[in-house]
Amino acid sequence: MSKLIEEVREYYTAKIKQFGATPQGVDWNSKESQELRFDVLSTLIDEPVFSVLDFGCGFGSMFEYYSKKYENFNYTGFDIAEEMIQEAVITFTESKNAVWTASLPNKKYDYVIASGIFNVKLENTDENWLSYILETIQTLNEVSEKGFAFNILTSYSDKEYMKDYLFYGDPLLLFDYSKKHFSKNVALLHDYNLYEFTILVRK
Repeated sequence: MSKLIEEVREYYTAKIKQFGATPQGVDWNSKESQELRFDVLSTLIDEPVFSVLDFGCGFGSMFEYYSKKYENFNYTGFDIAEEMIQEAVITFTESKNAVWTASLPNKKYDYVIASGIFNVKLENTDENWLSYILETIQTLNEVSEKGFAFNILTSYSDKEYMKDYLFYGDPLLLFDYSKKHFSKNVALLHDYNLYEFTILVRK
């Protein structure tokens, strides 16, 4: 595990130990903002039956959301913080269509969703963090059959509210990169009431 990944793992491990299975435990402000993100990300999925990898699943909030929205899907939750996975297993122990793992599975899924995994750069430079993002979305592409989606805090955020330990991405750069490297069918969503944007890549 790289030093960068280890630092992120330690950060989120500390969060869930402090706040437990709450939005704050995965560093979101509220359940309402979390569900809005899921609404936007799920516009990628337009089939009644599908498999999905939740890349950076935390304690499984997206699975709970999907269980209310969809009837027939197979879900895999992956997170590098083992404490997150342990919490998800306890919470969703009766769910037959969910698998939880702290190791990235060696298989493909119809869709891959990554929510909030690119926000906390800690003490890394913007350049190093952007390299990490580009490497990671390459992985999202490799393990998805029909498409993938991710969100990032936006560089259009109000300057007075920006924090040094967070990364604010250039939506145009990420759209351009995704368009050139992954698919002709790419959407940039920057029209919902949060200081972030979402990229959808359909294959």
